[in-house]
Amino acid sequence: VQLQASGGGLVQAGGSLRLSCAVSGRTSSDYMMGWFRQAPGKEREFVAAISGSGGSTYYANSVKGRFTISRDNAKNTVYLQMNSLKPEDTAVYYCAARPRGQAGPYDYWGQGTLVTVSS
Repeated sequence: VQLQASGGGLVQAGGSLRLSCAVSGRTSSDYMMGWFRQAPGKEREFVAAISGSGGSTYYANSVKGRFTISRDNAKNTVYLQMNSLKPEDTAVYYCAARPRGQAGPYDYWGQGTLVTVSS
């Protein structure tokens, strides 16, 4: 499975961005997908996840109500809509995949896309 994240950029506080993660190599619906982020000097942290069917979603408390994860399995793409962005959202954002029904760490990771939120 190969993952390609895109959509990062520079945005002012209060603005919006939509990240995309293109999945290739396998059918994306076979995988639970997640978004993680790593800010400078900090450890990588969980942001959001979505089940293979898209019926279940999960969010970190810090982004709940501002970010929305979704997927289009016909396009093998997962999205992260980020609204009301804050400077503390600045980070490299990574998409990740884990086979459906498997617990534990994510097996596959994209290369990351940088999001910078200016105050």
